[in-house]
Amino acid sequence: MDVNASLEAPCTADVLFGLVDDLSRYPYWIDLVHRADAVPDPQFDVVAEAVWLVELRARVGPLARSKRLRMKRTEHDTVARHVVFTRAEADSRRHSAWELTADVAPAAGGSALSMHLHYGGGLWTGGIFERALADQITNGRARLVALASATH
Repeated sequence: MDVNASLEAPCTADVLFGLVDDLSRYPYWIDLVHRADAVPDPQFDVVAEAVWLVELRARVGPLARSKRLRMKRTEHDTVARHVVFTRAEADSRRHSAWELTADVAPAAGGSALSMHLHYGGGLWTGGIFERALADQITNGRARLVALASATH
């Protein structure tokens, strides 16, 4: 499953990028991300800002799904305002791919965000959950713009 979304916000590109380059900020603007906590990176045995345990939750009528992921920020360019988060579980099992890319650029009247989500598994695909994701994106877009406007 591949999903693209974009928005424009009445704030600087740096302000908008600051809201999307850290997964711990996502629960404030998108309900799908129930929690995102920075965790120790086993390679360094310290809390690394670039690794998060993320809990996703979605409910559609009586159906509910939740998923826990260990996500690592694999690309982070503050000059180009580009960030990529990739699933990076710490066990030796095979896991479905999750990758989220965000790019922010200046735009007339503020800034523009372009996001791409790639999910390589089957649990979260299908018409009903894809519609729920579309609703989450719509609601999250409005909340992110409001948050960016308040931060501006």
